[in-house]
Amino acid sequence: MRANSLALRLFLSATAWAVVILVITGIVLSTLYRHGVERAFDRRLGVYLRTLVADVAAPEEASEKFPQSLGEPLFELPLSGWYWQVSRLDPGKRDVRSSRSLWDGGLPHLQDLGVPAGANGSREGYVSGPEEQRLRLLERNIDLGEEGHFLVAVAGDAAEITEEVRSFDQALVITFSILAAVLLLTTMFQVRFGLAPLKRITGSLAAIRAGTAERLEGKFPDEIAPLARETNALIDANKEIVERARTHVGNLAHALKTPLSVMVNEAAARPDDPLAVKVREQAGIMRDQVAHHLERARIAARLTVVGSVTDVAPVVTALARTMEKIHRDKKIAIDVHADEQARFRGERPDLEEMIGNLVDNACKWAAARIAIEVVCERPDPASERQIVRIIVDDDGRGLSPSEREQVAKRGRRLDETKPGSGLGLSIVVELASLYGGGLTLGAAPSGGLRAELVLPAG
Repeated sequence: MRANSLALRLFLSATAWAVVILVITGIVLSTLYRHGVERAFDRRLGVYLRTLVADVAAPEEASEKFPQSLGEPLFELPLSGWYWQVSRLDPGKRDVRSSRSLWDGGLPHLQDLGVPAGANGSREGYVSGPEEQRLRLLERNIDLGEEGHFLVAVAGDAAEITEEVRSFDQALVITFSILAAVLLLTTMFQVRFGLAPLKRITGSLAAIRAGTAERLEGKFPDEIAPLARETNALIDANKEIVERARTHVGNLAHALKTPLSVMVNEAAARPDDPLAVKVREQAGIMRDQVAHHLERARIAARLTVVGSVTDVAPVVTALARTMEKIHRDKKIAIDVHADEQARFRGERPDLEEMIGNLVDNACKWAAARIAIEVVCERPDPASERQIVRIIVDDDGRGLSPSEREQVAKRGRRLDETKPGSGLGLSIVVELASLYGGGLTLGAAPSGGLRAELVLPAG
């Protein structure tokens, strides 16, 4: 998942919502469990409270109304955290009886702390007891008429509640952590599974651009199927437009070829006529210009075709053998070192024309040897874009920097004794620029000229 990918956005959004839901659910469950533990604890205290109330209300002597034990040994153990206390609230007759565990201390009154009474007349809450213990206290007012007004209270150590809730929270954290990990894995699988058709479309488009496929094939989900259909329609329309452009270019070339030929032939029939000489000269220029611009139009039309890819090594090897035969009288040896994986994103005739012109020019100027090297490389490590670099070195006299600038211009020839029209390198420059590449001239290690052609890789 890359930083700016749709998969990462979906994963992070799903993960954020899952974490928020799990945290809220955990807090709610922990709170509900705490309330449940408190209610269970209060019911336990309520049993002791009702026992005390019954003893207080029993028709016995006052000295025997307050039991020293409720059947729980903790009420006998000093500062055990479990206490009971009965306070008489009548003016002038105030008296406090308590469990032995309370020792010489006392319990605070919830009614004095402003805690309201519940539906059954009882009050419950947390208080601080002896030794700063945190206690859960339950108390109730009892009015026995002439026998007096009493406040009966029972308290238990709140550490039991805290420990119970802490154990539950630990188990809840472990359970939710495992659940979160499972949810993250499930979310990752769902994102990958849901975006798999988009990845398949990406692979299909790459195959079309690489020339191994012509259309998006296969069945896609309903949400993506319109995209595939429109893409295929766009490819078909593009091919139709290119084919129509090629037809128009061919028709134009045929329409201009005949009139120019007639003009040249008529002028050739009058060799001594100055006007005929001028017509032949200008007709030749027109023919070159028409051929030049028609070739550019033809190449530009081909460049719009998606999926044209050519293996470079076979083309270079074949051209090297051909040029050795053409220039056999000079006995030139051509060494080829080509990367078999190098592929040019374009059509084979254009690649043959560019490399053919470079090798032919090198053969004209070389003394005995030409070296051709083809490498495929990535100029920017951070980018996936690759280029094909074709280097042609000869061992001729080489060119000065000013001469290198001239030979790339259309029709420029430094040596009129060499065959050719002076259009070779200019054609290479124009073709390379149309493909987004370029031609660079420099000095070869052997002392001659180095022509370095850079083209997009397929």
